[in-house]
Amino acid sequence: MRKAVMIAFVAAAMVPALALAQEDRQMISLDEAIAVTLTENPAMKAAAYEERAAQQERRAAIGLRMPQINVTGAYAYMAKDIGFDFNDMKGPAKDLAGKILGSGMITDPTIIQGIQGLLNPMMNADWFLKVQDRSLGFVGGEVTLPIWMGGKINAANRAAKINEKTAAEQGNQTRNALISELVERYFGLALATQVVEVRQQVVEGVRKHLQDAVALEKNGMIAQSERLYVAFKMAEAERELANAKLQAETIASALSNTLGRENQWQPVTSMFILSKVEELDYYQDLAQIRNPLLSQVSLKRQLAEEGIRVQRADFLPQVAAIGGGSFYNYQVAGLVPRWAVGVGVNIKIFDGLNREYKYSAAKQTARRVGELQNKAGKDIAVLVEKLYNQLMNYRNQMTSIDASIAFAEEYLRMKNAAFLEGMSSSSDLIDAELNLAGIRTERLQAAYNYDLLLAQLLEAAGISDEFPAYARRNDAQAIHFAR
Repeated sequence: MRKAVMIAFVAAAMVPALALAQEDRQMISLDEAIAVTLTENPAMKAAAYEERAAQQERRAAIGLRMPQINVTGAYAYMAKDIGFDFNDMKGPAKDLAGKILGSGMITDPTIIQGIQGLLNPMMNADWFLKVQDRSLGFVGGEVTLPIWMGGKINAANRAAKINEKTAAEQGNQTRNALISELVERYFGLALATQVVEVRQQVVEGVRKHLQDAVALEKNGMIAQSERLYVAFKMAEAERELANAKLQAETIASALSNTLGRENQWQPVTSMFILSKVEELDYYQDLAQIRNPLLSQVSLKRQLAEEGIRVQRADFLPQVAAIGGGSFYNYQVAGLVPRWAVGVGVNIKIFDGLNREYKYSAAKQTARRVGELQNKAGKDIAVLVEKLYNQLMNYRNQMTSIDASIAFAEEYLRMKNAAFLEGMSSSSDLIDAELNLAGIRTERLQAAYNYDLLLAQLLEAAGISDEFPAYARRNDAQAIHFAR
């Protein structure tokens, strides 16, 4: 008896604590939660950076068409000067001069003496003609303009645009996945909070039954075992309530992680069930057009086709205009030209069949991606059909669940009246109480599963942004716990 009273006291103390915790939570609607997620979630920020990087890569590819201008400078100190060494000709020249002077052709001593006076300095001089000093430097520039690269530049620009579109589709995929994740955790917290209310109601009901059982035991209307059974169920209900609260706290942390903001959140948008949605074909047609994964596979196929063009360009000549000149020269010989322009052509004749094999590999890659595209299209169609059928299943369940709740409430009322008159056992009453709680929880769980499947269906169809609009439809029936 003392244990039962203590359990009842603890349960009573937990009710205001739960209310206070809910008061501390920040109210947030589904639309607000989506806006916060798409702004604050790190995954969305990462996707935005990826898109910006792809945009810069596309702009970089445009630069391949532009002239490449470089400024270069160099200084060199060589082992010796560059020039022509005529010192080996001194001997023959001296002999030739001696023969001429000794032949008698010139008889005037003054002239002979004058010639000898000129020859002696020449023979003593260094007969090395320097063309370029060993120390030199220059500053200059060069310009290269591609004229025809076999189609590589065009292919690179198309590939960059495809990569930019791929990054955008990856961002859409991340966006849709985050909305589905948010729906899972937003309504998951709503479900967990309402399950706590269901468990709280069970605790309150069992507590009342325990009080009635204590009074009936004193009057000798029920056996001690009946009262002990109710006390046991009371402890069990308290334990399930505590577990439900822990589950709600875990999901609340997960919701904060998705939102990208640390806070205590309280969902205000109710879970819902729609009386009807569009036909299956509507979602399958949308998926083939707007599903980001299928779009990425299609873009990968286009990228593979550009890869074929790149490899094919290696079989074609490459032509570029080139030019260059020096702005400043340090001890550079005047014989060296100061500028030059021209056109260069490069044609590969044989490279060990490297081009042939790479071209064949590129074609095989394109075929492989094509097959993957076909498979992905069929897989998405099957996924949409599966999600749609499961969605319809949970919608159909709600009718039978509502009927079960009405029966369980009436059954509990009858068992409670019979128990007070001593016509029913405490176990029957508790079982009726737990049965009602189980059906109410099942109803909430069915609504949660419906909303989660709807989010996943819209994600597969590529229209996750429309989920809030579905929640605002006129035929949307709000599902929540009602005492």
